[in-house]
Amino acid sequence: MATIAFIGLGVMGYPMAGHLARAGHKVSVWNRTGAKAQQWAAQNSGNACRSIADAVRNVDVVLTCVGADKDLEEVYTAPEGIINNAPATAILVDHTTASAGIAEALAQAAKAKGQGFVDAPVSGGQQGAENGQLTIMCGGSNEDFQKVEPVLKCYARALNLMGPVGSGQKTKMVNQIAIAGLVQGLSEALHFAEQAELDVRKVVDVISKGAAQSWQMENRSGTMIDGEFEHGFAVDWMRKDLAICLEEARKNGSRLPVTALVDQFYGDVQEMGGNRWDTSSLIQRLRKK
Repeated sequence: MATIAFIGLGVMGYPMAGHLARAGHKVSVWNRTGAKAQQWAAQNSGNACRSIADAVRNVDVVLTCVGADKDLEEVYTAPEGIINNAPATAILVDHTTASAGIAEALAQAAKAKGQGFVDAPVSGGQQGAENGQLTIMCGGSNEDFQKVEPVLKCYARALNLMGPVGSGQKTKMVNQIAIAGLVQGLSEALHFAEQAELDVRKVVDVISKGAAQSWQMENRSGTMIDGEFEHGFAVDWMRKDLAICLEEARKNGSRLPVTALVDQFYGDVQEMGGNRWDTSSLIQRLRKK
């Protein structure tokens, strides 16, 4: 069993850290809101720490799941942060969806201290985190990946090393680009069925048996029909992710016209007050009169 620090107990990190504790690992946690760390420790027989430095000082693995690039820079590189206080033997693993550039920069800073680094963004949303069924896309050396693989398997349905540091984040960008187009296509299809006065659930039942079937159709069509958008990954977070995708596309010469358009559509949803609705809420902007 490993000694682990988990930094960031949001809707994803909280259950992920819980899976580690239940698997028998010794887990210390830190969260910007200390009360949440205390709550997690009480529920999971873990250790809530007052500072990042205290959490990471004597660990084998540090796991992070925070908001964005600026949050990563803060928790990793500050004097009281991870890199300056974790042991030289530690492997640092970041589950945040962030830019490939920040992953590469943090890996270099960790390497200077003798530490390993793996960027490991996840897909599967809050439900996947709670059920321990996340897809994890990793970037790093094979040696570092093999060291942390048994730890990550505690909440993974699929776990793959995609290449060197940054490859995990780039793979997650591919994931978000695909999802954006799929959700918009499903939204338009359901809206068309509604306007055509068809039995929309019956339509979905029929077409889901053929080539139109997708995870989004299977898991979100019913709630989209009902106008329920409280199922995890928020519009605000998706726009953050799509901004990362579009910036990386500018760097590598990719053309993402549909992704750019869907990003604007999510902006429309935000203007409707849907910042915290889940990503399937694209259909609401089509229903807006």
